[in-house]
Amino acid sequence: MKFIPRCKDYNLSPYTGLTRSDWIDAAKYILEGVFKNIKDIDTPVVLPRRETEITYPHSYSDPKWRAAEERAEMFEGLTRTFFIAAPLIALDENIEIAGIKLRDYYAHQVLRSCNPTDPICVGTYESLIEMTQCMDPFRPFQQTVETSALVICLWTCKEKLWDRYSKEQKDIVATFLQSFAKAATVPQNWRLFNMLDMAFLSGEGYEIDADIMRDHACAVLDYYAGDGWYRDGQCFDYYSCWAFNFYGPMWCEKYGYEHEPYVAAKIEEYSNKLMESYDRMFDRDGFTNMWGRSNIYRFAAVSAFDGNFYLRDSKANPGLARRISSGSLMQFLGRDDFMWNGIPTMGFYGQFAPLVQGYSCTESVYWMGKAFLCLHLPEDHPFWTTKEEGGVWDTLSESETSEMFLEGPGLMLTAHGGNGETTYRTAKVLKAQNDIHGMDNYSKLSYNTKYPWEAQPDINLQPDAKPLMAYKKGDVASQQYVLMDGVGGYTSYCNATFLAGVRDGILYRKQFFDFSTKAEYHWMQSMFLADFSVPLGTIRVDKLKLFRRPVVLTLGSYGFPDNGTSVNVLRDGAHTAVVLKGKDSLGNPKQMAMTIFAGFSDLLVTKSCGTNPDSEKSLVVFGQAAMNKPYGGGENYVYVSQVITRNDDKDFTDEELFPIEYVEFTDGAGGVFGPVKLIMKDGSVKNIDYEQMEGRLML
Repeated sequence: MKFIPRCKDYNLSPYTGLTRSDWIDAAKYILEGVFKNIKDIDTPVVLPRRETEITYPHSYSDPKWRAAEERAEMFEGLTRTFFIAAPLIALDENIEIAGIKLRDYYAHQVLRSCNPTDPICVGTYESLIEMTQCMDPFRPFQQTVETSALVICLWTCKEKLWDRYSKEQKDIVATFLQSFAKAATVPQNWRLFNMLDMAFLSGEGYEIDADIMRDHACAVLDYYAGDGWYRDGQCFDYYSCWAFNFYGPMWCEKYGYEHEPYVAAKIEEYSNKLMESYDRMFDRDGFTNMWGRSNIYRFAAVSAFDGNFYLRDSKANPGLARRISSGSLMQFLGRDDFMWNGIPTMGFYGQFAPLVQGYSCTESVYWMGKAFLCLHLPEDHPFWTTKEEGGVWDTLSESETSEMFLEGPGLMLTAHGGNGETTYRTAKVLKAQNDIHGMDNYSKLSYNTKYPWEAQPDINLQPDAKPLMAYKKGDVASQQYVLMDGVGGYTSYCNATFLAGVRDGILYRKQFFDFSTKAEYHWMQSMFLADFSVPLGTIRVDKLKLFRRPVVLTLGSYGFPDNGTSVNVLRDGAHTAVVLKGKDSLGNPKQMAMTIFAGFSDLLVTKSCGTNPDSEKSLVVFGQAAMNKPYGGGENYVYVSQVITRNDDKDFTDEELFPIEYVEFTDGAGGVFGPVKLIMKDGSVKNIDYEQMEGRLML
């Protein structure tokens, strides 16, 4: 059953209606689902498991490692649900959920988890090394992540819980934290976990190694890429926002301002820089985009706003921050398919295995609980008292788009006035050649808040379809090019994307099929990408850079939820469009159209099952093309297409479906060389020039 707010105030919150009381009720709503599965105060947070093939504890693990995973699962359940419980305990120490007093439960379970003599102790770092018989002194454990969650929660309800522990009890917890604070960690956002552990210990009078703290802090600053974003591995994702830009400001408040003012000043500067653009990551309804890894955390992305409020000189707009936070909260809690047996599903909306990672367990979803830490802000804080604001959406007409390009992370953020959607076009991506999951999360040409990414669809074509080859699953992908080699018979995907800059509103990128540092640059198939936004979507003007042919090429649209969909084919001279009109799983109207203007021979539609995060059944429109000559012109090198969407019943106009009058090639043929000119029906001209892209490539 979905969460229904009861205290709506549309004077204070004209966009969402949600108030601080509604947030408190939402926190209780999630915890009620947790505690319906907990028998008593002695029962740890280990919840019923629906998905067993991907998530841990893994059945295939060595028994020693499985034992460590089982302890990690208990700790994740405890600390991540504590994110939600801690601010409630701070507000009311007598609060009960399902007949269990939250303060007593978490006080008891924290001690048990940290006490090495207790049978449910989750293990110190040293005991886990011994348990697993691991010989690697740099081996990190999941428990390190959860220790930082624990100290955040102990800070949040300090007076009601931590301060009431005896000296002996505090020492038990501190000894446990010291074990992980000084131990090996993952050299990326995990460094912040160790930093928070040490900050807590230092604040409570326990000894720490300041040199270790400085080493981690130095590394964190060095991960900074610009525009408020930190690089977390080769790619960029929400970990920059719900880790670096949440844990970092908290560290400043608890430790940095006093002990490391230079580092704290930088973290503050970077967080405030993020606030200049972060509202643009969300759409008109405040929806979070399904992008990057760990999408099961959903609305945790809004925690970067709360993180900014920990700073001494916070620049976040409180009315805009609350509007987005409440909109994202209801994006998920407002759906009947969000919960299974009281537990958020392993998916984005309902259960959706294609986005789940093996490092997650059933309880991992409660990372979203850090969004509720905004309840630590007092009721008279501007976050709760300022009237909601709409940001860019208040000034954007239906015929306009508003773009913001962030060079640091290589993100083009577009607010589409015609449909209220926000799209991301990512330009700095590097994944392994066989990492289909990673490419789904990072390498798609566009990510849309209202059309979350579709996994590789099944191939079920209409009987009258005329495919260029016998397509199999994997030969078509949503918002991705797929290349089928006509000689070797293998299929290639774009696993690397390099930024080549923005000129005249056009984003230039280069993508490589099967990129590998083991091969020379010229032995890799690739494409020059050039695209620009329109009020309802994006127009693409992409050029193949191939050394090996023949090939068959496909390009998919967004995935479209199929709950009864009409499919129409329309033509405007040589240009073809396929229009889908239907509803999502909630009954909301949806429309999508894909149009091809040059290069592609045809548009086809495939039906799929189990590959869409919103609906069990789905459709993907895709363009197909072939290049048959090993060398030589006379074939299409440039591929021009458009995908547009709506979230209402209003039909697309001819001008929206076919905005291009004609495509003009310098070579007079298919774009073998020279710029490409798009003559638009509104009288404007778009000039696409790929020259010198090679000299501007950036990862």
